Amino acid sequence: MSWGTELWDQFDSLDKHTQWGIDFLERYAKFVKERIEIEQNYAKQLRNLVKKYCPKRSSKDEEPRFTSCVAFFNILNELNDYAGQREVVAEEMAHRVYGELMRYAHDLKTERKMHLQEGRKAQQYLDMCWKQMDNSKKKFERECREAEKAQQSYERLDNDTNATKADVEKAKQQLNLRTHMADENKNEYAAQLQNFNGEQHKHFYVVIPQIYKQLQEMDERRTIKLSECYRGFADSERKVIPIISKCLEGMILAAKSVDERRDSQMVVDSFKSGFEPPGDFPFEDYSQHIYRTISDGTISASKQESGKMDAKTTVGKAKGKLWLFGKKPKGPALEDFSHLPPEQRRKKLQQRIDELNRELQKESDQKDALNKMKDVYEKNPQMGDPGSLQPKLAETMNNIDRLRMEIHKNEAWLSEVEGKTGGRGDRRHSSDINHLVTQGRESPEGSYTDDANQEVRGPPQQHGHHNEFDDEFEDDDPLPAIGHCKAIYPFDGHNEGTLAMKEGEVLYIIEEDKGDGWTRARRQNGEEGYVPTSYIDVTLEKNSKGS
Repeated sequence: MSWGTELWDQFDSLDKHTQWGIDFLERYAKFVKERIEIEQNYAKQLRNLVKKYCPKRSSKDEEPRFTSCVAFFNILNELNDYAGQREVVAEEMAHRVYGELMRYAHDLKTERKMHLQEGRKAQQYLDMCWKQMDNSKKKFERECREAEKAQQSYERLDNDTNATKADVEKAKQQLNLRTHMADENKNEYAAQLQNFNGEQHKHFYVVIPQIYKQLQEMDERRTIKLSECYRGFADSERKVIPIISKCLEGMILAAKSVDERRDSQMVVDSFKSGFEPPGDFPFEDYSQHIYRTISDGTISASKQESGKMDAKTTVGKAKGKLWLFGKKPKGPALEDFSHLPPEQRRKKLQQRIDELNRELQKESDQKDALNKMKDVYEKNPQMGDPGSLQPKLAETMNNIDRLRMEIHKNEAWLSEVEGKTGGRGDRRHSSDINHLVTQGRESPEGSYTDDANQEVRGPPQQHGHHNEFDDEFEDDDPLPAIGHCKAIYPFDGHNEGTLAMKEGEVLYIIEEDKGDGWTRARRQNGEEGYVPTSYIDVTLEKNSKGS
């Protein structure tokens, strides 16, 4: 089946059909373009959605990472990857389908225009041959009529007896002239007719079939190109299906990773204060003075009133501990996190110690690298000056010393917290009312107390009679020294019973730390007082008794 043989006389129809084919190609290209814009907008909206609901990690103290939250964040990450795959689909369609269609449509228009121009030129040439043949035909017909007229005129004069011989000769010459011209036009007409017939045969059997064949091949290539673009349109989507499936599987795995038990435990770890529940309130017997004498009643009443004051004070102070149900103490965050409950304070200190250890490891690695570089420079002076590394090396050593001091200080605070949280339960459950009195649990930087609105700085208080504490300082015979210590950090010692000290100062130890975080020390001038155990480096003598 060929357009050249079957549609030899349908030039205008083929012109319209090829134009329709190009218009359809451009229409499909416009469809692909709009699909690309839809994919791009969809991907953009998905990315904006992910960005809107992603957590803002501006600070370290962000909300606890519950498994449900982590799963949601993983789903957001998978959705972001899914949006990226939609962008890949759009890029693939734009490159493989839309771009190819636009280039091919341009080439198709140029090729169609060339073939149609060739067809029009062939048709014009055939029309010109036909006109030449028709003109020669008309001229031959006209000369034949003139020759017939000349023959009739000659025969009339030849039969006329009155006609002169000269008229007859003249008519005969005119007849011969017209006959000769008619013969010449006849030959010319025959030549033109033969030429036209040859050109017409060539036109309809050679030229036009060739042109129509080229138009047919062009149209078939257009159809094949559309088929390839249809396939590429689908392949662009099919290529990303495995990755999209992985994104969906990741979302399913994120959903399966949600653990309600772990979330509940995380709530406990995040908000546990470490305090024990308050103990039972003591019974206050107001009826004792009714059955006693006035003097005895007065004494018991005074004792009872003092007991009531202590109990009320203790109860009022103890209420501040219940931070989970009440208000937390207000105030700025302290360096040793003493404004936090014990459990939270322990976690914060442990986190800080871990961070400081990581920084210390980095500085140590840097020091090793600098030492190696220094050795290389000393062996190969042309590579560099070893003295140029000395400032950096000194700075690194200072950083290492600073970090070690920070770690030591924080570890002292941590050991203080762990020691007190371990022994608090026994003291809280004691039935003695004196155990409800405020305990001096504090770090040297200032610490939380039983009073929610007050932070104390002072040595441990005695739980017995008040004069027992005073007797220790008013004893005429000073206590013997059992060792010595060196101050690691300065301590102001503003509170009564404490002893101020400077960094690097050496003091005598006259009483060890009894688990409350305080050590009793004495200067060389005889001044005594309590100092924080975590602020000193203690060295005890082997034979300490009586020394």
